[in-house]
Amino acid sequence: MTVEAKKETLGFQTEVKHLLHLMIHSLYSNKEIFLRELISNGSDAIDKLRFEALSNDGLYEGNSELAIRVAFDKDARTVTVTDSGIGMTREEVQDHIGTIAKSGTKQFFEKMTGDEAKDSELIGQFGVGFYSAFIVADKVTLTTRKAGEKEAVRWESAGEGDYTIEAVEKESRGTEIVLHLKEGEDEFLDSYRLRSIITKFSDHISVPIIMDKEIPAETDEDGKETAPARIEEETVNSASALWTRSKDEITDEEYNEFYKHVGHDFQEPLAHVHSKVEGTNEYTLLLYVPARAPFDMWDRDAKHGVKLYIRKVFITDDAEQLMPRYLRFVRGVIDADSLPLNVSREILQQSKQISTIKAGAVKKVLGLLKTLSKDAEKYEKFWSEFGNVIKEGVIEDHKNKDAIAKLLRFSSTHTDKEKQDVSLEDYVSRMKEGQDKIYYVTADSFSAAKNSPHLEIFRKKGIEVILMADRVDEWLISNLTEFDGKQLQSVAKGELDLDKLDTEEEKKEKEETSKDFESILKQMKEVLGDKVSEVRVTNRLTDSPACLVTGDNDMSLNMERIMKEAGQSMNMMGMGGSKPIFEINPTHALVTSIKDEQDDDRFADITNILFDQAILSEGGQLDDPAAFVHKLNGLLQGLLK
Repeated sequence: MTVEAKKETLGFQTEVKHLLHLMIHSLYSNKEIFLRELISNGSDAIDKLRFEALSNDGLYEGNSELAIRVAFDKDARTVTVTDSGIGMTREEVQDHIGTIAKSGTKQFFEKMTGDEAKDSELIGQFGVGFYSAFIVADKVTLTTRKAGEKEAVRWESAGEGDYTIEAVEKESRGTEIVLHLKEGEDEFLDSYRLRSIITKFSDHISVPIIMDKEIPAETDEDGKETAPARIEEETVNSASALWTRSKDEITDEEYNEFYKHVGHDFQEPLAHVHSKVEGTNEYTLLLYVPARAPFDMWDRDAKHGVKLYIRKVFITDDAEQLMPRYLRFVRGVIDADSLPLNVSREILQQSKQISTIKAGAVKKVLGLLKTLSKDAEKYEKFWSEFGNVIKEGVIEDHKNKDAIAKLLRFSSTHTDKEKQDVSLEDYVSRMKEGQDKIYYVTADSFSAAKNSPHLEIFRKKGIEVILMADRVDEWLISNLTEFDGKQLQSVAKGELDLDKLDTEEEKKEKEETSKDFESILKQMKEVLGDKVSEVRVTNRLTDSPACLVTGDNDMSLNMERIMKEAGQSMNMMGMGGSKPIFEINPTHALVTSIKDEQDDDRFADITNILFDQAILSEGGQLDDPAAFVHKLNGLLQGLLK
């Protein structure tokens, strides 16, 4: 077969050049991991071939051997890793190696610190296996042919500004990667060194990793040679799927190394669960919770995470079929026994067995997180990385809503700290006698929530309030209306039902105050007009002069702001944009002074100032800031006379 030469020299994507530089310097102390990463990529390529060959066995091309080979050449100073997997086309080579097609690239580089130890963790979190070859090589040559295709392609680069790519001949499918070692990297031109790396990092790979082994000449008692020296192939790894082994036989180190393979991560996982489910629908799962969030975690359509096998044959890594989106950070494998081997992805989507497996796997993960939550230090680390994603579960997974609710953590007025370490169970255990609701406040920042005027009466009475400042909290709270039989109540919605906690004297005083301010409330409503639905005396303020409240069934003011920022019209959503209730504090000096105000214009100015202040205290924006400043200046000038 002849191939027309089509050699091109192309430039790396800017991010790749930056990444290569960072990797070479930050990961050099762990340079042996290059072999693990290349072997992992080869294993993935073989898994993909197995799946595609289920419906097209012609892809094997008469050679059903599935293996990875590692070789070295002392004279040429090269290390070669070859797999008999699916291979790549020219376009795939350019897509996977010439660019970094991942979301989160910008944030990744923004987090780089210049500290090699910290940067190496970030690089591992980003998942850049192939590029690790440049830690030890000053030139890498990749030759690959896609199974079923005639044309092969060769990619070559010195890991600097550009690479070459050309069409070549290659007899067999799969990929061959040749590393031309840098000066000083001769340790990798040693059989024992390479074998020890494979045993340490890749023993769990389920396909054989083969190396040549030198067999010395055999002699008899007289020293006469009976068999010449020869080279034999030897499988270096155990080549058994780790998840199929008994838990008692697997060490923590083996579990951790398998995670690094399947999760393409450099760090050890935070926790794992390994379980075999027996019965009519048998399957084995080995699932991990990473220590750090991947950079593409907020790409909700990312299709990787948990791999599905059927009797150790890879089927898909389309994670959504195996894990809900709120658990998209979970990594690992699920191996089913009873699904047909000719299963397609379309059949998977409609399979009751897959639905059962998914439900069982979710319960195992939630059980793992429940156990993890008993370790305060580890769970704090988990929550800081994945808390906002877990909150999505309350919205998406109604079957497991109660279990997820117990995993949630929040800030609260109990400590007034931004760290989210208060569970709903903690809150309930501290509820005051006679209190029958769980109170919360939402805002666009922790500071705004902590300093909300709506908290004043609660602080006075010593009632704890949960402080919510994450955007997802508004959706969370609309789907979590109760916990442990206790209703969740916004402190900024409706009438506060705190009468049970009032003394008789306090109740009588409130009634008298409301009557005393009837005419003032009416006059304020006339001034504000359609801006508010009602003006009333507050029972939630102690220090602030006024606040805005929404009805029990209305959208919160914070949620309205979020929707508007997202370009969503309230009318388009069928919500109409509810009018707030304006509450005044009858004990505040500004309010008591307005009670005796005879000048209608001055009364209107003070009323509008109080209303605008209430908007600002909610984190809102004024429609006419200049008018507010003008009225406020007029009021201040009057005080100076």
